[in-house]
Amino acid sequence: MIIDAILKINPKAEVVVRGDNINTCEIEWHNGTTEISKADIQAKITELETAYDNNKYQRDRAAEYPSVKDQLDKIYHEGIDEWKKLIKVTKDKYPKG
Repeated sequence: MIIDAILKINPKAEVVVRGDNINTCEIEWHNGTTEISKADIQAKITELETAYDNNKYQRDRAAEYPSVKDQLDKIYHEGIDEWKKLIKVTKDKYPKG
């Protein structure tokens, strides 16, 4: 998660991180990469964790939706309105936010 946060702040960063705790890890910056403070990295980690948590409904929906093949088959044989009913069940089960 530390590397993910660093690369979200600076996608071109060249860095090595030893350890998985931001407070105790060792960070080596390479090839002129501007150092990012651990406080800024921690703030980005918190932001990424919040975004991940807030999008749980998307992951839950994706796991329950029928395959694209099955959805297209439903549309072909039963029409868009029946497909919408099918999809609405999952959307209602896992509402946004």
